[in-house]
Amino acid sequence: MEPLKSTSPSIKKTILIIDDEEDFCFFVKLNLEKTGKYDVLTAISGSDGLKLAIKHQPDLILLDIIMPVMPGTKVAEELLNHKATKDIPIIFVTAIVKRGELGPRDDKIGGRYFIFKPVKLNELLVEIENRLGS
Repeated sequence: MEPLKSTSPSIKKTILIIDDEEDFCFFVKLNLEKTGKYDVLTAISGSDGLKLAIKHQPDLILLDIIMPVMPGTKVAEELLNHKATKDIPIIFVTAIVKRGELGPRDDKIGGRYFIFKPVKLNELLVEIENRLGS
């Protein structure tokens, strides 16, 4: 006897990447979508990212800290102050701090989780799953 297979398709989570580095957005989007678990939106500016976040209300946001015009910290503040986006988990992505510069318990910036650039895919997937509770 064959085991029963689920007939309902698994629902993909939506992730929004806000980063001014287009190559970073492209490769992270490609790798996340390859897992089959995520639909990924990208924005290369803070203002575009805010618009996409409000419109699509993603399940999680990957947010670069250093961006021209509107830095990631300002984007995070705006997201927190908007009723449609205030509860969306954010993971900061940064190249401003190196792995060796922090102790093992320093895993947050401004109360938000972060990962280092260059991003290691396995670490990114673990962080995303931890934040989404999957």
